[in-house]
Parts: sequence; structure tokens; C-alpha cells
Amino acid sequence: MTTTRTTRRLLCQAVGLLAAGPLAGRAARASLREPLGAASASGAADAIARLAFVNTHTGERLDVVYREGTRYLADAISAIDRLLRDHRSGDVHPIDRGLLDQLDRLAALLGAGARPFHVISGYRSPATNAKLAARSGGVASNSLHTAGRAIDVRLPGMALSDLHRAALSMQAGGVGFYSRSDFVHLDSGRVRRW
Repeated sequence: MTTTRTTRRLLCQAVGLLAAGPLAGRAARASLREPLGAASASGAADAIARLAFVNTHTGERLDVVYREGTRYLADAISAIDRLLRDHRSGDVHPIDRGLLDQLDRLAALLGAGARPFHVISGYRSPATNAKLAARSGGVASNSLHTAGRAIDVRLPGMALSDLHRAALSMQAGGVGFYSRSDFVHLDSGRVRRW
């Protein structure tokens, strides 16, 4: 079937990207803007998507295939939602699947393999977000974290500036650079940077 052909094609593209360097080529970056969870003419929707995380607050780890083609795997999505919960309140909220696909594309772009994203903040309950916003000017009162549409991450072994540049190159949503706090913010909102 086309799955084998698509898998071979994606592996060849990945090898090409790795050989060319993590931020190579406008065409390579443009192809990463294509939503992987949606059916596409290129057949990228046949791909298997895997994410690995370490929650820096709880120490929990997760390495899971969360999507096969266009089908999101319910058990895996539930495990991701749980790991990315508000660690202050324990509240669990659905994480935007488009955000997960952004992370998957980012890991592929960086050649991160199975290295886990270290998560500083995933979902934040409105109450937690309000407390943080009252204490810090760096927390938006209408943060996309409260909708499960934002995540703050780092990738150990990867320069934060490289992670930031790669995220910007995807043109997939909001990207913030927090060098003092050692993380990059990604969200599935409109394309913007800070």
C-alpha cells in the first residue's frame, strides 16, 4: 500500500534534512508547515507521529506514538494530557492536537530523534494563570496555556537559540524566546514572535 512508499519517502526526506543541517533550505521548512494530522496530497498523513516528554516539575516521563496517519490514538492522547496537566492544581485539560503536531515537526526538523522535550509549562488552569499573571508581567492574562494550546519547552543537548530558530522557521503559531528561564514557548495561535 502507499504507507510503505510514504514511510520510505519520509525517511529519505529526514535523511536529507539531517545531511543538510537542522535549519536548511526554504523548501524543507515550507514542507514542515503542512499539517501532518490532515490528509495531504504528499501522503505525509500516513506517517506515524511519536513524542517524548519529561515533566520538569513532577519528573514524569512519557514516550508515546500519539498518531498513526490522520488517526489520533485516544490512550496516547490521554497520557499526554495527563503529563501536561497543571502541576500546581492537578487539573487535566485536552491539549490541542495541532500543538502536538507542531512539536512532532519541530523534533523532526531538529533531528531530535527520541530525545524528550523537557516541559516547563503545558496546560494552566485559569486560576493558576491568574495567580502567575498577578505576580509576573511575563504571563498573559489570556494565555493560550489555559486552552491547552501552548507549551514551554527546552530540549537538552540542543542550544536554546537553535530550538527557537527552528520553531520560528515552521511559521506554525506563536514562538517566544525566554533565555533567562531557559525555554521556548510554542502555541497554536496566530503566527507571531517575541
